[in-house]
Amino acid sequence: MFGNKAINPQKYFTIVTYGCQMNEHDSEKMTGILESMGYTWTDNKEEADLILYNTCCVRKHAEERVYGNIGMLKDLKQRKPDVILGVCGCMMQQKGVAQEMKKRFPFIDLIFGTFNLHNLPKLLEEVSEKKETVIEILDDQGRIYEDVPVKRKKGVSAWVTIMYGCNNFCSYCIVPYVRGRERSRHPDNIIKEVEKLGREGVKEIILLGQNVNSYGKDLEGKITFSRLLRKLDQIENIKRIRFMTSHPKDLSEDLILTIRDCQRVCNQLHLPIQSGSSNILKKMNRNYTREEYLNLVRRIRKEIPDIGLSTDIIVGFPGETDKDFSDTVDLIKQVKFDSAFMFAYSKRTGTPAARMGEQIDEETKKRRLEQLIKIQNAISKEKNMLLKNKTVEVLVEGLSKNNKNVLTGRTDTGKIVNFTSDVSLDKLYGKIVKVRITHPKSWSLTGEMISAQ
Repeated sequence: MFGNKAINPQKYFTIVTYGCQMNEHDSEKMTGILESMGYTWTDNKEEADLILYNTCCVRKHAEERVYGNIGMLKDLKQRKPDVILGVCGCMMQQKGVAQEMKKRFPFIDLIFGTFNLHNLPKLLEEVSEKKETVIEILDDQGRIYEDVPVKRKKGVSAWVTIMYGCNNFCSYCIVPYVRGRERSRHPDNIIKEVEKLGREGVKEIILLGQNVNSYGKDLEGKITFSRLLRKLDQIENIKRIRFMTSHPKDLSEDLILTIRDCQRVCNQLHLPIQSGSSNILKKMNRNYTREEYLNLVRRIRKEIPDIGLSTDIIVGFPGETDKDFSDTVDLIKQVKFDSAFMFAYSKRTGTPAARMGEQIDEETKKRRLEQLIKIQNAISKEKNMLLKNKTVEVLVEGLSKNNKNVLTGRTDTGKIVNFTSDVSLDKLYGKIVKVRITHPKSWSLTGEMISAQ
């Protein structure tokens, strides 16, 4: 399918990516497609013959950034009329957005959605032939294309998508409308991809899905997410396996035991709570209560006491009272998450929550968010302080962004560790080393290497 329409190898492209790891991985696929066609990556928009914006619509701020940055391309298009400007991704799957994009930015050449990424070569051919804006937004979400080339950034870790879409329809979330229903990849294809990554030198894989706990429900046979993990755990070249995201309502006892028992599956779990109030959780359509979530955390920590636990929290959801917010504060104090991604509620057109009454004013949302962040930062630092003078195992990923004389990596529980070493990076890259923690901080750890495996 790909690589048949070779073009001038001197043509350059760049992709600007917004949003989650799924979007980042989609950009890796588009990079693979374009390089198979003869394009070459560039970081310089002035040099590029093709510029793609891969968009996100989960939060309003991401959409606003997209509109602002695309608007700034008008001058470039006037100076370089032959440059192809394209917009794709989740925003384009929303009803009416593609037409609005064309109306606001008539200089855009190509608009396509999340379900036709594989058609990129054909779409570029149409742009060249028609000399007008090409729009292709598909609703067909049934087929999974396994032959799409992927060009990943060089690194110790690699993303592997195991399923697409979501069936949960949380009342605040646009994802089911732009990513479609749940579709699981066949386990054989996932295993082959991970084995290939292992042969290529990747040491850690991160399995992606909107709700990985639902993996396999749409496939014939008795494959579950736990069984998939146990199969991947047998791949010797891979040292660590992580995954995201887990929906609390679907996290089984079997999965807890799988994390506990598997050698390569990391002791880390991202388990979004979204709110500590059962009242708000019901409005969110999360299908669990505050008490059920707390009981789940207790079961997890009983089997895996040292697990690194992170979460997502939304403040200011429609109808959130001071009592509801207080319940959230109380829950994070009880659970003591290692880290949390915290956001103010963002109204998404097309979701049930956007039509709810009792929308919370921006000032209240900001105040609550700042309070929550302050509390969680203190908890994160408190938990990290427990690691002072302790020895942890770190998978070496590279050099610290802030100090090129310091190495960096992550623990099994997902904590960032910056450390000094007498051994050079080229000898330690991709290896697991023992590091003694000397200076714990809220969001990272500092230490010194003791030994390498």
